[in-house]
Amino acid sequence: MFAKKPHGLDRVEALILAALIRSPNAGADAVASRAGLLAESMNVAVDDSEILQRTLQVLTRPYSIEPQADWAPHVAKKLLDLEKNSTVRRRISTVSTLDGELQTFTFDALRHHLQEVAAQNVNDGAVLVVANRTGEVLAYVGNNGDRSSARYVDGIAARRQAGSTLKPFIYGMAFDRRIITPVSLIDDSPLNIPVSGGMYRPENYDNRFHGPVTARTALASSLNVPAVKILELVGIEYCLERLREWGFTDLQDADYYGPSLALGSADISLWELVNAYRAIANKGVWSPLRMDFAETSAPSVRVLSPEAAFLVADILSDRESRSITFSLESPLATRFWSAVKTGTSKDMRDNWCVGFSEKYTVGVWAGNFSGESMWDVSGITGAAPVWVEVMNWLHGENSGPSPVPPPGVTARSVKMLQSDKALEEWFIRGTETSVVQKATGVEHCNIASPVSGTVIALDPDIPPDRQKIFFEALPEGNSMRWVLDGQDLGPAAAITLWTPVRGEHTLALVSGSGEIIDTVNFEVRGSLVENAGKSSG
Repeated sequence: MFAKKPHGLDRVEALILAALIRSPNAGADAVASRAGLLAESMNVAVDDSEILQRTLQVLTRPYSIEPQADWAPHVAKKLLDLEKNSTVRRRISTVSTLDGELQTFTFDALRHHLQEVAAQNVNDGAVLVVANRTGEVLAYVGNNGDRSSARYVDGIAARRQAGSTLKPFIYGMAFDRRIITPVSLIDDSPLNIPVSGGMYRPENYDNRFHGPVTARTALASSLNVPAVKILELVGIEYCLERLREWGFTDLQDADYYGPSLALGSADISLWELVNAYRAIANKGVWSPLRMDFAETSAPSVRVLSPEAAFLVADILSDRESRSITFSLESPLATRFWSAVKTGTSKDMRDNWCVGFSEKYTVGVWAGNFSGESMWDVSGITGAAPVWVEVMNWLHGENSGPSPVPPPGVTARSVKMLQSDKALEEWFIRGTETSVVQKATGVEHCNIASPVSGTVIALDPDIPPDRQKIFFEALPEGNSMRWVLDGQDLGPAAAITLWTPVRGEHTLALVSGSGEIIDTVNFEVRGSLVENAGKSSG
């Protein structure tokens, strides 16, 4: 009635409550009169006008009972809305999938950490915990309650920029299409890409470049230039099409994002992101999440091969390979097997940390609902501490096993000639190699034609088989190959003629050891030409 505990009542409030005992349905005037007589009989000095004013105030407003606990308000609203908007008569189960003890622990962990980083302008956060096998939501903390800057905003459903959290999906697509392997060398060096607004120059978080690195190191350490190069090999259109299969909705077209998609320029929700990582944990199979036992099971979708999913998970669990950026000891290093990725969006507006073990996937977002930037906060300091605290609670004294390699994956000892050392690496069968060497004599090679950003128009008056585009690399004579939209076109030692196909294309110059030397994007417009993808000398 007064929205406070009994010990917090003042004299007037206590008199009003006592006067209501005799007749709870009495009008405000009668209750105030009785309260005044009670005060007089007890020799309590209280102004009658104050009693009347306070009585009118509490008895004429809508009556409500303040909840004793409010641990999952967003889930309660979602389940009620689901029942209300259902096209068929269905009764919502009185028991949700939430684990009450985990829900309260997660809520407290988020509040405690946000209080620690409040001085760095971090006011809001959200946490989602799901079971990998069933897709049941075990904890759903949309914000930090009454301490949030906007307590009615659901941080799990809200869309924010993804940062580096999309990189594992892009690498997974490249593994799946056998464009790269975990030991493929990618040159992490300054890169200029012509775009409609000028020149796009991706940089790493630490503002340093590391030269030739393996795909394993590039993904685990979240290097930006290699991710952009891999996206160009996969193709932006293809990547967006596949991301939609992973459950990411409301994505724009390829022109809207350009190469920045590799660094997370797309707006996504924590709900979508956690379930996409859960698909990696489930060997590449995606299925919807569920918060209510009354929900019927939906069909699952294979979004990644078991082999590619295993490679991505193994890389995200590799403490040594991520040490370039995150060091060997960080909140990402757990005492049990886990695969994890962080992300920070432009201007430090969003921090993400999403990862999984054998049984659980946990995702954390930290930032400000207003979109205001945080101050000197990365995924390691913003979201990761909450992630590891929840993961540790979930596993207790138990340490989950690491994934079993699928039959299509094999281990091979690889000699890295550029560092004169050998290492054990996983490969999808058919892509194995025993030696990796930085290509010699190709450091300064580049694609001379076509120039990146070129738009080529087909001429309707010229027979299709007479229209050719030539690919040229300089200097000539090196043991390099052309890769167009992920398809090997053969040696690049001399000028190669290609029959143009309408659409956007990515051409890569690749060394004999698989190192990506240079890439360009170009577009062909006009009538569709048959015999796509064929080349002639």
